[in-house]
Amino acid sequence: MSGPELATVAPEVGRRLSEGAFLLLDKPRGPTSHQVTAWARDLLGVGTAGHAGTLDPNVSGLLWVGVGPALKLLPLLLEFPKRYVGVVRLHGPVAARELERVLSEFVGPIFQTPPVRSAVRRLRRIRTIHRLSLLQQRGDRLLIDVIGDSGTYVRTLAVDIGEALGVDAHLEELRRTGTGPFTEAQSVSLSALADALHAARGGGPAALVALLHPMEEVTREFPSVVVKDSAASAIAHGSDLAAGGIVATPRPFDKGRRVVLLSRSGTLLATGTALVDRDEITRRRTGWVVDAERVFVDPARYPPTWGRKKANPDDVAPAPSVLPPE
Repeated sequence: MSGPELATVAPEVGRRLSEGAFLLLDKPRGPTSHQVTAWARDLLGVGTAGHAGTLDPNVSGLLWVGVGPALKLLPLLLEFPKRYVGVVRLHGPVAARELERVLSEFVGPIFQTPPVRSAVRRLRRIRTIHRLSLLQQRGDRLLIDVIGDSGTYVRTLAVDIGEALGVDAHLEELRRTGTGPFTEAQSVSLSALADALHAARGGGPAALVALLHPMEEVTREFPSVVVKDSAASAIAHGSDLAAGGIVATPRPFDKGRRVVLLSRSGTLLATGTALVDRDEITRRRTGWVVDAERVFVDPARYPPTWGRKKANPDDVAPAPSVLPPE
């Protein structure tokens, strides 16, 4: 059954797919992330789907798959730290105290070079390990719990730990258990997705709707900027955001932070990067303050309120920092 046919049988599902949605899948060991994404796409009967945070074929765990407009939000998922549980095998004996000392040294910013078999260029880069805990040790095998920046290579981390211990080591098994605030407890297997689809075709769409997470579950994790109607129109047509177009900035953020731009009614207009700190935005009278990158609304729904020429950011009024009274 194709996506449009599914929407006819289950309008709630069709609406969620057209608005954009995410699946949190429990990827098994064996297939690639691309294969799992393709299977989910075919099950849903949609034209395209994409995933965020590639897992190697022999790695299991939480895999994000986006469909519809949610595809544009996949880069935001790369902002979240990732959590893994893995088995590291040591190539020699190590004293408990020495193991504890070395593991503690890997917490914080570290240099990493992607492994030879990776999907990115092998350039040395800095990644931050937010937590590295030893859950259990059985002989030469360590069960570790790792929270690291997106793009952290746990396989490389295991090798580096072995070198620091002087005995060498390698990663035997790995599972992703979390992405930002989302955990493996929220993920489902492809079999569960197939079962939910079968129920939806039979007139019971509730299970499938529950599996199709709305985009708001992701965007609410990022600072938001509420904009005026005139600014919403400009953004819909490709403009950046100037200081005078802001209604409110409910949460603080720093320069360079990814933010979401919302209309007064709460419609997601675009995502972008803050060009200044939130505190500076409240003091600014002129200038561009957010570089809008991915637009989510149809420009046809936002008629231009200006001439075709891009507005001058110096011809704007000061931006308030709180929502005005109703």
